[in-house]
Amino acid sequence: MLWTATKRTAINRRSFLAGLGGAAVLAGSGWNGPALAEGLIGEIEAPLFATACKRANGSYALAILDDAGQILAEVGLPDRGHGMAVSPDGRKIMAFARRPGTFAMLIDPYDSKEPLVIASEPGRHFYGHGCFSADGRLVYAVENDYERVRGVLGVYDVSGTGAQRIGEIETGGIGPHDLLLMPDSKTMVIANGGIQTDPGQPREKLNIESMDPSVAYLDLNSGDVLTQHRLSRDLHKLSLRHMALDGKGQVWVGGQFEGDLQQMPPLVARMTQDTGPVLTEIPDQLASGLQSYIGSVVANRTGDVVATSAPRGGQVMFWSASTGELLGAKAVIDGCGLAPIDGSAFLISDGLGGLRYLEEPEAVPDVLAQVPGMSFDNHMFAL
Repeated sequence: MLWTATKRTAINRRSFLAGLGGAAVLAGSGWNGPALAEGLIGEIEAPLFATACKRANGSYALAILDDAGQILAEVGLPDRGHGMAVSPDGRKIMAFARRPGTFAMLIDPYDSKEPLVIASEPGRHFYGHGCFSADGRLVYAVENDYERVRGVLGVYDVSGTGAQRIGEIETGGIGPHDLLLMPDSKTMVIANGGIQTDPGQPREKLNIESMDPSVAYLDLNSGDVLTQHRLSRDLHKLSLRHMALDGKGQVWVGGQFEGDLQQMPPLVARMTQDTGPVLTEIPDQLASGLQSYIGSVVANRTGDVVATSAPRGGQVMFWSASTGELLGAKAVIDGCGLAPIDGSAFLISDGLGGLRYLEEPEAVPDVLAQVPGMSFDNHMFAL
């Protein structure tokens, strides 16, 4: 399970695009190089990104890519991964299993040592996302306490050579999925999807008619719920899943609808701790093809544009943080992973092994890479 890596070819993303006409195919080869260690990373000045993926042989991995779409290294995962937590200094990654998986993996991409596999507590499973504390000492992981039908944040101390679970905090709902640490470093925002699940019935949703999704603001010191926002009762089947924080301090959340898809409910909302959800408007001609499913939500580095992917509908939508206005949408087949790059641009990954660069919402996405046999998973993270 050690890192394997390829030696990076130094290349500028813009010249890469110009020289290849905007499209590249990376040959599938066995990564048999040295471990991804300090010497290799030290040569890389380009931005780096991490994503879970499925390889051509059917196995799962976490891959590290550069901004030209080159896969620099990968580490095998025991099963399908989903999201990950990245430490504030970029020195550690904790990757999480897709629900209802019971593993997490703590990885140091700058060191050749064996990654640490962490098992969830008995009666718990991971929900695929986590977040580091501001000082990098702790990891908070969203977990399902399925025996007591409640969501919790598992708290893990990763300051030493291992990882020790030192406690948990209730999330104020069930089915917690994504989480955000606010700039004050002591408030955590949780998207409680509202869906009851049990690993004895994998992937089954047990309470569709009584779903109660919410976004909760938690005080990490006391564990108290400071504020809890809900949508109107007629939208109780809109499971609130993934979030991003924009430059104005607003939390953006994307939903996945468990009702009649012909209803075409709003799928994206923005809010603050003091103001409830404001729903965005998606034109009917666009909404009709989205299958009422938002996969990822990410703000660009300047915080003025928020991107939301709809992989089932093959669209990525872009929103103004200041007005909530839809700025545009780009067609990307099975496009879901999003990550900020440069000042205002995004990287977009898809389930067909493609990676695209979009400089601004009005631009045409440039294809950076198409990796044969590779399937990138739902989320991508800047390191």
